[in-house]
Amino acid sequence: MARIAGIELQDSWKVDFALTRIKGIGWSLSKKILAGAKIDQTKRLSDLSPEEIAKISTKLEGYPTEGELARQVRSNVARLQTIGSYRGMRHTRNLPVRGQRTRTNARTKRGKRKTVGAFKKEILTAQKVAKETSGREEGAKNESGK
Repeated sequence: MARIAGIELQDSWKVDFALTRIKGIGWSLSKKILAGAKIDQTKRLSDLSPEEIAKISTKLEGYPTEGELARQVRSNVARLQTIGSYRGMRHTRNLPVRGQRTRTNARTKRGKRKTVGAFKKEILTAQKVAKETSGREEGAKNESGK
């Protein structure tokens, strides 16, 4: 198992794919890093020498990855919220930020549906029965308390 940027990568993976397992590195950036380090993309991680792994690691230091990337994104969102921008308000209210509709869809952001005002007959009758029984019990308590 090779360890690059604090992530354990399997030896059986090809180098270009393995780099995409690091948060913040996609396919295009992976290919760019390998081209800059002059390493063949078709090589497996097990075939890499320690010098080649060191080259990849030094190239990766120029890009925000993992924790550093998460901190950067968090600070960007916090900045939008503090200046009171529209996007910041959408983040604060936990609604879609990039112009998506919310009347329908947006379930990922808004959570599970909550039914308001529409009940089935069985539920309504059960609620009425519960109210009547609780009302009778309260009336009996009031009479005995007098």
